[in-house]
Amino acid sequence: MRFIATEMAGLFVIEPRVWDDRRGFFFESYNQAAFRGAGIAVEFVQDNHSRSCPGTIRGMHFQVPPCAQDKLVRVILGSVLDVVVDIRRGSPTYGKWAGFELSETNRRMLFVPKGFAHGFCVLGDQYAEMLYKCTDFYAPKLAFGIRWNDPDLGIKWPVKDAVLSDQDAKYPSLADLPTYFTYEPGQA
Repeated sequence: MRFIATEMAGLFVIEPRVWDDRRGFFFESYNQAAFRGAGIAVEFVQDNHSRSCPGTIRGMHFQVPPCAQDKLVRVILGSVLDVVVDIRRGSPTYGKWAGFELSETNRRMLFVPKGFAHGFCVLGDQYAEMLYKCTDFYAPKLAFGIRWNDPDLGIKWPVKDAVLSDQDAKYPSLADLPTYFTYEPGQA
């Protein structure tokens, strides 16, 4: 596995080593020793699977302490623009967003640490299916989000008429969020 650090502390793009042959392919999507070797010492407790139609935007979601979640996300069908926003007050990248194409073809994964809002947009004209590993259980009373089209963030979503949930359409802007996460220098 290759762990590619991003400009946002703790956020990694992960490229698995893939063995392709005439039967198909094989790769490890998670290896605790490899992750720990890259400085990611987490314990996953829940796996989620989503399927989304073309034009769907899901996000921008996060859970707050004491049930904040690190996530490992990957696409098993189709393609998405996976987007994160740093919501750790005091971070050098606070309020900035980054987007990464994840697809069944490139097989890239994204490790999203606590303190980031996360969402994605389905690319192309086919459904997309994603798998998420999470380090804490879903806690509906601690699950929040920020507006997917917050003008202060300026996320460049590649869709004109987004398919959204009612909840995702109602989230507040980042400027209206209380401080849920703070960044400490040297924090991964």
